[in-house]
Amino acid sequence: MAVIKPIRSESDYEEALARIDEIFDAEPGTADSDEYDVLVDLVELYEQRHHPVGLPSVSAALEFHMDQTGTKPRDLVAFLGSRAKVSEVLAGKRQLTMSMARALNHHLGIPAEVLLQEPGAAFETPFEDIDPVKFPLRPMANAGWIPDVENLKDNAEELIRGLIERAGGKEVALAPLYRRNDDRRVNAKTDEFALTAWCWQVMATANERPLSRAYMPGTVTPEFMRSVALHSPHEDAPIRVRDYLNHHGIALEFVPHLRRTYLDGAALRLADGRPVIGLTLRYDRIDNFWFCLMHELAHVGLHLDHHCDDGFVDDHTLRGAPGTRAGSKEVEADEWAEEALIPRSIWEDSLVRTRPTAMAVIDMAYELGIHPAIIAGRVRYERGNYRLLSQFVGSNQVRGHFDNEGVHAH
Repeated sequence: MAVIKPIRSESDYEEALARIDEIFDAEPGTADSDEYDVLVDLVELYEQRHHPVGLPSVSAALEFHMDQTGTKPRDLVAFLGSRAKVSEVLAGKRQLTMSMARALNHHLGIPAEVLLQEPGAAFETPFEDIDPVKFPLRPMANAGWIPDVENLKDNAEELIRGLIERAGGKEVALAPLYRRNDDRRVNAKTDEFALTAWCWQVMATANERPLSRAYMPGTVTPEFMRSVALHSPHEDAPIRVRDYLNHHGIALEFVPHLRRTYLDGAALRLADGRPVIGLTLRYDRIDNFWFCLMHELAHVGLHLDHHCDDGFVDDHTLRGAPGTRAGSKEVEADEWAEEALIPRSIWEDSLVRTRPTAMAVIDMAYELGIHPAIIAGRVRYERGNYRLLSQFVGSNQVRGHFDNEGVHAH
């Protein structure tokens, strides 16, 4: 038997293959036969390390399965959805959706790594309480929250998983925020799937925008909120206040609402513990912007900082509406917001409460160092008269600051 050496290079490999070919017909029990067995083992070891065999294509795997079981292409319709889709998958012209791959794995036993074309791949646990198809996929794609792919419903699971990952992963995105509870200020007609998608997009957007520093629990106090309100007189106040909050580790994001969310804002928490405030700007007025912002900031200081597991989502048109009952946490946030904007001790004795003239609004705004819209908004809310002082509320003066960030009316 010839001296056998390890296979360390391609030339060694080619030499070994040539020698195997020479002694292929060696008689069993001979030296050449023993040499053949050793060389085959060495070649197989080298190939495993340097020439790994790739996964078969999905179409090849399906063709093999059909050959072995006598299955016909029409039998795949139940798993792929239609004859046209079966033809395209078998021709290698259509990628499998996650639902297709799951069905083929479950019913035909084709390995996940072949169906997903990824060595060692396995299927993630399906959503337990969420049906991806029920999300408003088309509006979400139009807004750029998910990729605008062909056949959105067929790809719903992958699309929703992608949004969840951007939001911070399942542990954060599937937190108790989305369960119904008595404390939420949410319209009974709300589409829960649209609401959930909006919250995820707010979190995803915040994750993509780095903050100046880490958040320190206890930052948001009545005094801090008052300092935020003092930014309001500036013409570029929305931008200024976002930068100010960013400097204190608080994200402020503007994400347009979807239909049937009836939503003004939310206070959420990211995976790293940072608070994020999301605003929809569905009512593009300065007074509305400041109350919504302060209300959500109050949730941070009052509730999120104290290990409250829930996030908060708010429809402020329900505030004080007949037949509605606000939860205690919403009432607390309202009180902090009002006090930060206009202290009760000043408001109750003010002339503007009894005689809400233009000059009274201007005088109080100057005295407090805040925008007149905040004074006018408080008067309009307490009197229930939304025609009063309309010249002060700053209609169509907020959203324009963020036109380049995708904040548009729906």
